This record gives sequence, structure tokens and C-alpha cells, in this order.
Amino acid sequence: MALKDLKGAPGEDASRKSLARLIEAVQTHRVWLRRLGVAASLIIVSVSIIIFGRTLMKIDFAQFESAFRATSADQIFLAFGFASTSYLALTGYDALALRHLGAKVPYPLTALASFTSYAISFTLGFPLVTGGAVRFWIYGPAGLSAGKIASLTVVAGVTFWLGMGLVLASGFLFDAGAIGEINQLAVWANRAIGLALIAVLAAYLIWVARMRRQGRGVLLHFRLPGPMLTLGQTALGVVDVCAAAGALYALLPTGHGIGFFAFAALYSFAAMLGIASHSPGGLGVFEATMIKGVGGSADRLLAALLLFRVIYYIVPFVAALALLGAHEAVRRWRSLSEAIEKANLEDD
Repeated sequence: MALKDLKGAPGEDASRKSLARLIEAVQTHRVWLRRLGVAASLIIVSVSIIIFGRTLMKIDFAQFESAFRATSADQIFLAFGFASTSYLALTGYDALALRHLGAKVPYPLTALASFTSYAISFTLGFPLVTGGAVRFWIYGPAGLSAGKIASLTVVAGVTFWLGMGLVLASGFLFDAGAIGEINQLAVWANRAIGLALIAVLAAYLIWVARMRRQGRGVLLHFRLPGPMLTLGQTALGVVDVCAAAGALYALLPTGHGIGFFAFAALYSFAAMLGIASHSPGGLGVFEATMIKGVGGSADRLLAALLLFRVIYYIVPFVAALALLGAHEAVRRWRSLSEAIEKANLEDD
């Protein structure tokens, strides 16, 4: 359906007209919006480089090495456990999206596609491109169309942002004092921000419920999950984000003095800035935000952040490449075996 059809369909309601006007405005000003996005990314990266660069210049490498040695095996084991929980929750993103789209894919294949796409996109950045390409590579031979794979990627992305939003809101609401020590705002102001975020999430839930009840798509034929599935998305997103934050929290040096609610909110905010910067894995931006927010010994915190990078990014990235190679080898071997068997039957 073309944009003019979307705008001119008889009997359309006000919300459909508003959507058409929004699409038209985005198309009209897409050049300026792209420039604005690039400018925002450059500002985030520039500020982060300044903060991170100043931190690195003050690093005492003797203390940095000592901080590495002080990290216990229990901390590393716990961090791996939390990271595994996070990636396990991420497989649920694709499973929920496939259920919403009515596509039947065996869970082992779903888990493979989800894990590899996130492990690669987290490390390389540009998740819609890198993650989408990996999903197409795996789901395509399984019979999913390019349209369904694109829809799956969008629904999975919504799950991530719902979880991130609720974790951020919870930090502002339930640990407003600790958040205040980070952003220097009054307790009432932080709680107001938390309530505003909760209101946005509630408004989204009401909106998708209304769209579901009216049987309408958000754009053309694309429909977002209904309220019950949205609640499931949010819960799954919270598990993922809290587990990922827990992996870094477990590696923090003793005596950091920050509660988990505040830390998870800070982690969510740092991850959001990393995504907005478009740098691979939010590298530099994420670290600068965490160092500025947590405070304390930069040497010890940087050691924890580097270990976290290895555990949550590098190890899964290498594992994902190995799994993709093995999956492709098995798939090609099966194709070759089927071709040989077919040729033998024809000869007989």
C-alpha cells in the first residue's frame, strides 16, 4: 500500500491520518533527521572520548594490574553465570517474536539464530544490519521470508527496549537517592522521571491493546504484539538487562557502595548511549558512562569493565562464529548427502 493510499483511504480514522502525516514529515525531512542523528552520535562519542581519555591518562598501571589479580575466580564464575542467563533470555526474544508472527521454528534453531545474531551485533554494532543478516542466513533456509525476518528483528528490538525502559524506571523510583548521587538531581526529581517512564510504558501497553482490539496494524500490515505478549516481552527484557548488569556488578571491586537498582539503571543508560553512538558495542561510550557514574578507583573499575568485555562480548562473539561455521558445514553436508542419494536413486 502506497503512502497516498494510506492517507486517502475512505473511512480512515484520525490515528491513521496522524500516522500518514508523521510518515510524510519523516520522508520530507529525512536528510535533516539523518544529519541530526549523526550530530548527536558525534557529540556522544566526543564527550565520551574526552572523559575516557582523561581517565586513561590518570591510570596507574601497577594498580590496574593489581585490580586484575584481585578479581577472584568466584567473581569471574558468577559473571559467566549472569552472562549465560542474559543470552538465554535473549533466545526468548526470537521465540516470542516467532510466536507473534505465527511462524513455527524449532527452538534449537531459534536459539542458534538469536544467540549468534546478538553476540555478533553486540560486538560489531549496527544491530539491524549485522543481526538481521545473521538471522536471514539462519532463518532463510528454514522457510522464513525476508519480510517475516525483518518483522522478527523489529519485535525482538521492542522487547529489548521495553526491558531497558522498565529497569531504568525502577532505578529512578526505588533508588532515587543513589541515582541522585550520580546525576546530582533531587530525590523528588528522580522519582518524577521514574514515574514519567512508567507512564510511557503504560501508554504503550494501552496503545497496543487498542490496536489489537481494533485489528489494525501499526504500519501497513505490520502488527505489534498484543498486551499479554507485551507483558511477556517486558518481563523477558528485564531478566536479560538485569542479568547483563549482574555480570558487570559481580566483577566490581569490593567497597564500591552502589546498590544494584541504581547500578542496573546506570547500566541501562550507558547501554542506551552506546547504542545511540553507533560505535561497535558502544566501546568507549559505555565505559566512560560507567566510570563517571560509579566513581571510586578508575583503575579497579576499568579492570572490571575490561573483564566484562571479554566475558559478555568477546567469548560469545568467538562462540557465535564457531557455531555459525559448524551450522553452515552441517547444512552443506546434508545438502551434499541428499544430492548424492538422489543421484544414486536415479542411477538405479
